[in-house]
Amino acid sequence: MSTTTDGRSARWEAHRQERRKTLVESAIRTIRTRGASVGMDDIAAEAGTSKTVFYRHFTDRHGLYQAVADRVDELILRDIGTVLGETAKGAGLSALDLDPRSVIRAAIDAYLQLVERDPELYRFIVSAPIVGAEKSGNAAQAVASATGKMAGQISDLISAALVDRGNDPAPARLWGHSLVGLVRAGADAWLAGLAGDLAREELTDQLTDLAWSGIKIAWRHSTHE
Repeated sequence: MSTTTDGRSARWEAHRQERRKTLVESAIRTIRTRGASVGMDDIAAEAGTSKTVFYRHFTDRHGLYQAVADRVDELILRDIGTVLGETAKGAGLSALDLDPRSVIRAAIDAYLQLVERDPELYRFIVSAPIVGAEKSGNAAQAVASATGKMAGQISDLISAALVDRGNDPAPARLWGHSLVGLVRAGADAWLAGLAGDLAREELTDQLTDLAWSGIKIAWRHSTHE
């Protein structure tokens, strides 16, 4: 392949990625204004294009949902970094040389910041109504995939702590996913008004206390020789 062809291909790929990013940001704005149950017709109309263009870039509704979920993951990791005063984006939580409880708290608070700041976007992620009508997948599978990235980050953090202290890292994956499930359940109850007028910071502290009481065992040294 010639240098000219390589350069043309690189420019086209860069253009394609930029176009995908623009469409995702437009979809997020539409979700915020129209609500979590917004359909593809409205998403395309707000972007000033057609559903065909969206499907060309994302294949189907599931593909668009996943792209939005990936962007939300980036926002959550950014917020974790903001809370910790560190750059979390592009690095696992286990790479942060900080008090582990503060990292857990930051992850919980970043999740709740999304709920507080973008309730409709949060509902879109945890309910995936747009995927419900898609033949290529179902909402439950899509949501599990979308929430898996943070669970994986937490699992890596716990696993690193267990190994460093001579403990079996086997529980790490289950604990990471369970922690995300705990926070999601608390966030859903809070969003539904079941926590009264509890402020986000108070909810963060309560969920951190509950989660840390169990997860802190990962930072204890093994008693085995």
